[in-house]
Amino acid sequence: MNPDNPLLKILACPLDKGPLILDETGGALYNPRLRRRYPIIDGVPQLLPSSGVSVVDEEPVVENEHDVSAGPSDSVGREGG
Repeated sequence: MNPDNPLLKILACPLDKGPLILDETGGALYNPRLRRRYPIIDGVPQLLPSSGVSVVDEEPVVENEHDVSAGPSDSVGREGG
């Protein structure tokens, strides 16, 4: 899947409904909150809950994050006080 694909803006995790990140190979979508990876087979994301695989060892290296639905973090740029 191409990182510029507009479909990435609307795809969501089937479990928590949050945004997904395209992994570095373009062969899977990753949910960092649940640490689950959903494969992309023949260009079609497999987003059934049963298609997801838990990632337990390490988080994948993400070359081009496409977490486009997440806005700026509330904690960024704020100082305590």
